[in-house]
Amino acid sequence: MSMKRKPVKEKPKKGKNPWEDHYSRQAKKDNYPARSVYKLQEIQRKFTLIKKNDRVLDLGCAPGSWLVYAAELAGSGGKVIGIDLKPLTISLPSQAQAFEGNILEPDQARESLFAGGFNVVLSDMAPATTGMKDVDAARSFELCSMALDLAVQVLHSKGAFVCKIFQGEDFTAFTDRVRLVFDTYKIFKPESCRKQSKEIYIIGTGKK
Repeated sequence: MSMKRKPVKEKPKKGKNPWEDHYSRQAKKDNYPARSVYKLQEIQRKFTLIKKNDRVLDLGCAPGSWLVYAAELAGSGGKVIGIDLKPLTISLPSQAQAFEGNILEPDQARESLFAGGFNVVLSDMAPATTGMKDVDAARSFELCSMALDLAVQVLHSKGAFVCKIFQGEDFTAFTDRVRLVFDTYKIFKPESCRKQSKEIYIIGTGKK
């Protein structure tokens, strides 16, 4: 009597990144440090937030994909400033600068650059995940609140805001806050987000 054998799952090849996919391979070809660049590209195609000569602030900018892409959109007449707890290890175009630090901690050099205000504030910040959805969502909400508070301070009138948030019980509270600050807001999940991810993006336009 023959018995059907259960299919054997292949073990990942040694040294192969289990998170590698079409977007991460494409990022290497396009010379971007991470696949996350395609999320911003989708947002830009849909909402056209960043324009030539804009000033852009990128919160949580490491490893640098959003920073580089935003600089390309703003052009040589623009200015893009990134901040992250981690240092960037890539070369940046002349119109882009990155600072290592906490957005909540004062820094004189950074504050002087903030003085000119910004047309767009981007936040792709994410907490160190624990695997507990409620905890991760709550930490994400805290980061998003910090990003929104800073955006209120530095955005020009009619400026735009992009913020990644993990969906959880505070999601509606955050979108309500965004609605108070901007003329319009949209909820958008780029196709390049990993399917299993709870992340989603809030886009606010027309700062009041």
